[in-house]
Amino acid sequence: MNPLLQVREQGQQIWLDNLSRTLLNEGHLARFIAEDGVAGVTTNPAIFYKAISGGRYYEDDLAALKTQAIGAESRYERLVIPDVQRACDLLLPLHHQSNGNAGYVSLEVSPALADDAEGTVAAGLRLKAAVDRPNVLIKVPATAAGLVAIERLIGAGVSVNVTLMFSLAHVEAVAAAYVRGLERLQAAGGDLSRVMSVASLFLSRVDSLIDTQLDETGGEALSLRGKAAVATARLAYQRYRERFHGPAFAALRAAGARPQFMLWASTGTKNPAYSDLLYVEPLIGPETVNTLPDGTLDALRDHGKVANTLELDVDQARAVFDDLARYSIDMNAVGEKLQADGLRQFEEAFAKLLELTGD
Repeated sequence: MNPLLQVREQGQQIWLDNLSRTLLNEGHLARFIAEDGVAGVTTNPAIFYKAISGGRYYEDDLAALKTQAIGAESRYERLVIPDVQRACDLLLPLHHQSNGNAGYVSLEVSPALADDAEGTVAAGLRLKAAVDRPNVLIKVPATAAGLVAIERLIGAGVSVNVTLMFSLAHVEAVAAAYVRGLERLQAAGGDLSRVMSVASLFLSRVDSLIDTQLDETGGEALSLRGKAAVATARLAYQRYRERFHGPAFAALRAAGARPQFMLWASTGTKNPAYSDLLYVEPLIGPETVNTLPDGTLDALRDHGKVANTLELDVDQARAVFDDLARYSIDMNAVGEKLQADGLRQFEEAFAKLLELTGD
């Protein structure tokens, strides 16, 4: 049996971390959905830069847009929003069949708004209206301003993919903002069942940074290389279970609210010495999402071993955290550095996008 379909049987959704007109026009995305059970799509500025700069299907539309007296960001949005809409439409049957638990496509607000809560809310509302599909997720970073915006967007009935999370502190802060947003929506008389959110915890970058620190320490510390990210995800899932399946969430759940699913992001293995499915096989479990770049999707289909693994070795995950602390590795500080680095990378990708679509 196709391992991708076996993952679905374990209660985990596989999303594709990519979108382009090549995938849409040549039927690849439709096949992923039909044959592999792909249940969603995530995008970011780097993905769209690669698609537009290298994709022949954008050339005519971009040339036409450059004749119009609009800004570079407007041109970018007019190029990619139709792609997002087409992906949403392909996934809409699944969205309906799952009662709104699956079938989502993510579109990110400008990274320039990462420290602007008001601007993020305005952009989120505008992009939701522009896409005009029930299965669009507005992507917002887990910055301090982003947390304010997440609460307000959820409170306005906007479904949100929270991005650039790298630590358990981020997980806690984001879940709290989601719950506050649901409470706002409920107080306003909104329909809680129409809101979805995922919390995207980035993994490979965690190991890349911590491995460098462990290499500098040497000795027994080297035995921890490649273990921090999976440990973080497993502990994050335990907190998810406690928060969203415990008494604190019971009243909201009874009113129709969904848990905020954990999403494993940055799942392409960067270190060639590690398994190409390091951030897939150990993290399979119900009510989660794993968003995979094309190469990791192919690897899972080709040789993935599927079992419910996410709640295995939780004590060992805690021990990894304890051992990292003994070597003076502060996981929250790591998370803050990685979030700042990630924001800078997205800002650079977005700036390149605007150069591409500018005059």
